[in-house]
Amino acid sequence: MKTDIEIAQECEKKKITEIAKVAGVDEKYLEQYGNYKAKVDYKMLDDMADKPNGKLILVTAITPTPAGEGKTTTSVGLTDGLRKIGKNAVVALREPSLGPVFGIKGGAAGGGYAQVVPMEDINLHFTGDFHAIGAANNLLAAMLDNHIQQGNALGIDVKKITWKRCVDMNDRQLRNIVDGLGGKMQGVPREDGFDITVASEVMAVLCLASDITDLKARLGRMIVGYTYDDKPVTASDLKAEGAMAALLKDALKPNLVQTLEGTPAFIHGGPFANIAHGCNSVTATKMALKLSDYTVTEAGFAADLGAEKFLDIKCRLAGLTPSAVVVVATVRALKYHGGVAKDDLNNENLDALKKGLPNLLQHVDNIKNVYGLPCVVAINAFPTDTKAELDMVEEECNKLGVNAKLSEVWAKGGEGGKALAEEVVRLCEEPNDFKQSYELDMTIEDKLDAICKKIYHADGVVLTPAAKKQAKTLTDLGFDKLPICVAKTQYSFSDDPKKLGAPKDFEVTVRNLKVSAGAGFIVALTGDIMTMPGLPKVPAAEKIDVDANGVITGLF
Repeated sequence: MKTDIEIAQECEKKKITEIAKVAGVDEKYLEQYGNYKAKVDYKMLDDMADKPNGKLILVTAITPTPAGEGKTTTSVGLTDGLRKIGKNAVVALREPSLGPVFGIKGGAAGGGYAQVVPMEDINLHFTGDFHAIGAANNLLAAMLDNHIQQGNALGIDVKKITWKRCVDMNDRQLRNIVDGLGGKMQGVPREDGFDITVASEVMAVLCLASDITDLKARLGRMIVGYTYDDKPVTASDLKAEGAMAALLKDALKPNLVQTLEGTPAFIHGGPFANIAHGCNSVTATKMALKLSDYTVTEAGFAADLGAEKFLDIKCRLAGLTPSAVVVVATVRALKYHGGVAKDDLNNENLDALKKGLPNLLQHVDNIKNVYGLPCVVAINAFPTDTKAELDMVEEECNKLGVNAKLSEVWAKGGEGGKALAEEVVRLCEEPNDFKQSYELDMTIEDKLDAICKKIYHADGVVLTPAAKKQAKTLTDLGFDKLPICVAKTQYSFSDDPKKLGAPKDFEVTVRNLKVSAGAGFIVALTGDIMTMPGLPKVPAAEKIDVDANGVITGLF
């Protein structure tokens, strides 16, 4: 059996200028990065302002397991499938972070015969967007510490600095550090730390900004720390936003590539879904909507994280309304939620499947009844799935008034996504009653409570004394009407990664609240969520190599 990277390397790619023509992008907006990648100037959106948007389809998933779910693979295969049935479709995805590429996950450009290419470039440096984001983040950090070193005219309390440096690697050694050592001329000693680049607020800002002016304004509003009398200090106070925007001017433009079948694909931005809002850029999504009749996009991790933030944050801030939602599941993953060990997932086990199904059904119920959106379940097919198992999933979904369609895109590409594509087209014509899970004028605590009860099905939320104090401070500062971005484990509806399936009788504890004033949301930290992951015992990096001809192996 061929690996993903072998399939991708055997693909005869079309020149990016041909893909641009297929997409309807005029060459005057195209900035080529070699033969198979290009950036598209966001000014194209101004020139297409009068063109109506296509339908927006969100692909999300059940709670992730070590068995894998295949959300990106399904997104790519569905878009290819839509084109197979004669529809003008474009896919809009996130850029992979180098941390997971070299850590646990490996590459993240789809799989099998449903991939985006050039796969190696997309997974590695691509067009340099993440490097630019890291540089802008670290410029602000340098200007902050330099301001303190040069007399600290703003009266910044070094014990109340909230801005961290970043690097796009899983490097736990950098989570907590002390810097500025070595004497008076080497800076002011203080506790510091690093985030992974995709957890930087600069990433979230880039993904929500509409143009360079909006980007500068958002960058300027970012809070880096507080003064001795607890007043917020912003990037604008440090006069940093102009230089940061200069570093980001090209990164702001969406990247255009292609699927294995020559379908146009925008890949742009990539905030973590359990730390930030987990969606590709608003600009790329809007561009795809102007160029296609059907735009397929994904949100990170499961529907309780990525989809919740897509619907409650991104759609709210960008004025988007989805037409349909696809919830991806595998029989294997559902059996894992039902208590089966990873090594035994290939064996038929209807009892375990029945125990694991509530996880899928709860996600579907949330999409259908909390958000009021038409929904289909995509069963990502594995050769070991039995007819009895597939029938059980379909029957349980039908009880909720939702169809389940077999997705065979990994093995068959777009041809294996036609049935799913036809159901998605049908759903897009159905009326929907899209609404968010909470209103912005609610208190911070009430918004958190709404998410926990409606989406996680918890008994409620508990704020630690520190979080309660932070909620009052943020309210006093006027940030209480912002949306909430819950940073929570991706492995459970709860804040405990060991609680699989659809747990009941639990509360969610919020231990820290901080405002991302530039992005425009409040981050609520739960559990042991880290903004700087670490590498596993056997990192994916150990299997990645490059030969004398420059051919890369091991990226899946």
